[in-house]
Amino acid sequence: MSMPEREALLEAARQAAGLDDFGDTWFFGHMDKFIQSINTEARLNEEGIGGAQGMVINAMVNRLRHVELVKQNPEIKELPVDVSAIVVGLPRTGSTMMHRMLSSAKGMTGIKWYETQNYAPFPGEIRGDSSQRREAAKGILAYMVEKIPEIMSIHPMSIDQPDEEVIILGQLFSSSMMEATYYVPSYAAWLGTQDSTQAYNDLREIYQAFMWQDQSRKGKKWVLKTPGHLMALDTAMAVFPDAKIVMTHRDPVSTVPSYCSMESTLYRMGSEDITHAMVGDYWFERLSQWTDSFMSVRSNSPEERFVDVKYPELLKDPVGQGQRVLEAAGIDVTPDVIADMGQWIEANKREDRAPHKYDLSDFGLSEEMIKEKFAVYRQNYLGEG
Repeated sequence: MSMPEREALLEAARQAAGLDDFGDTWFFGHMDKFIQSINTEARLNEEGIGGAQGMVINAMVNRLRHVELVKQNPEIKELPVDVSAIVVGLPRTGSTMMHRMLSSAKGMTGIKWYETQNYAPFPGEIRGDSSQRREAAKGILAYMVEKIPEIMSIHPMSIDQPDEEVIILGQLFSSSMMEATYYVPSYAAWLGTQDSTQAYNDLREIYQAFMWQDQSRKGKKWVLKTPGHLMALDTAMAVFPDAKIVMTHRDPVSTVPSYCSMESTLYRMGSEDITHAMVGDYWFERLSQWTDSFMSVRSNSPEERFVDVKYPELLKDPVGQGQRVLEAAGIDVTPDVIADMGQWIEANKREDRAPHKYDLSDFGLSEEMIKEKFAVYRQNYLGEG
């Protein structure tokens, strides 16, 4: 069984949405490459193919609905999107904690998980009432937890918690969501050679639409977050020129095997044939590429664009680190802001969920291999020889 070609999927989306204008179709080539990689590399079972097909169709339904929304309400394109910070730490470095804590503070906002699943309003949705999309997200999350119960100890989710815009960029076939969900190395390598400017411009317009949909966000400052921005950090910095780039740092000796464990879990949703060794080989190289990209972009950028947060310090004093980031971003850190961040931390303590278990050797990796591969990064940002 294989995924159908692009036109069949587009037609299914047209039928589902009752619309036919995809706007600028720059991403069609990305879609073709993704489908090819799914059919030749991903080793998906029947359920996995069905899930991938549904993801593509839903992504295109969202695109159709978004294009229609902007056509009907052109003032969306005039709305300001004030992005104060973009959290880009590698996976498993505390970046989710930092993002959600910052987003919880007075005057700040972040995209919610249910919004990432369906970023465009449903048909007939009353402006400001997203209850239908919240209900749809509950169903998606329940399915994920049923398939892989341990996901909540690895990356806790609820439909109203802030999450990653990598999911929206993924619906434009332009993010690390694809390689994180499916084993598609040739697609990921190809994506790295493409200009990401249009994808980020489209992302910005989608954030303008979020401002229009939820008027309580008027005047608030956004916090974005995904390690996947490291694939195109120079573009993200250009499209959101006022944003501080927040890099959370933790020793790759800890983070690489932890992320490999997470990826093995995610791949298992659609395939029994992706081995631990394949995961270890792929993500060991990939995460190293991301750190190299970060260091390269940083060396050619104004140093004041960046804020570094070390994982041990984040765990020891999360609110203090959050205050430091917000102040660097020019935010007035009032007692209310401090209190909001403290309340989020109190409500989301690590002890409240099961520990995430994994073993380095499961993935064909050793501590020495990781230290050697990430030697420059560890020396520059962790002070490790």
